[in-house]
Amino acid sequence: MNQDGGARVTGTLYGVGLGPGDPELMTLKAHRLISSARVVAYPAPDTGESFARSIAADAIPADAREIPIVVPMRVDRFPARAVYDRAAEEIAGELSAGRDVVVLCEGDPFFYGSFMYLYERLVDRFPAEIVPGVTSLTACASRLGRPLTARNDVLTVIPGPLADEEIAARIEAAGAVAIMKVGRHLSRLKSLIARLGLLDHAGYVERATLAAEAVAPLGEVDIASAPYFSMILIYKGDEAWMLPPRSSS
Repeated sequence: MNQDGGARVTGTLYGVGLGPGDPELMTLKAHRLISSARVVAYPAPDTGESFARSIAADAIPADAREIPIVVPMRVDRFPARAVYDRAAEEIAGELSAGRDVVVLCEGDPFFYGSFMYLYERLVDRFPAEIVPGVTSLTACASRLGRPLTARNDVLTVIPGPLADEEIAARIEAAGAVAIMKVGRHLSRLKSLIARLGLLDHAGYVERATLAAEAVAPLGEVDIASAPYFSMILIYKGDEAWMLPPRSSS
């Protein structure tokens, strides 16, 4: 309750999906919320530019308060938890004062998005709204020029750091596969896919929709490791036109 005895008015937390990188792939709703925001928060690396902020840069008002959420790029999860604890409390201060907070999220907020860690800390105290965004999955499929999946084929999304045995089992059970978080695992993943006899069925995309984008059949990729924003797509289902041509020999 406020001092006048009325209901206390708080701000709303918005988790806003920005899409895969091309600013033109932001939704109209995302652009509207960002361009009218008084407070904008976003993930940021230890050094260098925030990718999320760079996507939305032209829409952020000059007078908006910005809250960079600097997450150390380490394997240990404890520092990240502490970062989200601090960021959530800083954002809570703005929400308690009645100011909406727009959190910028690469891709979609709830598809491997770090926004979920803020959401779980704040949703019980403040109203929250999720604005979905174009995912890296659909962006990579569009740039590769091949549908993700079709008809009754099962699409499986696999994190690249998983063990070979688990990845192989999941690929065997799927009709279509997206392998994310490729990074330093590229050579290992390529070798595994070759052993499964699926190298000719696999495409590789890095930095989809950005100026530095690269798209190629996985078999033609000869780099040892991939950037963070990279993906392998495999199709092994029943739609013949989505598969490579059969040899005539």
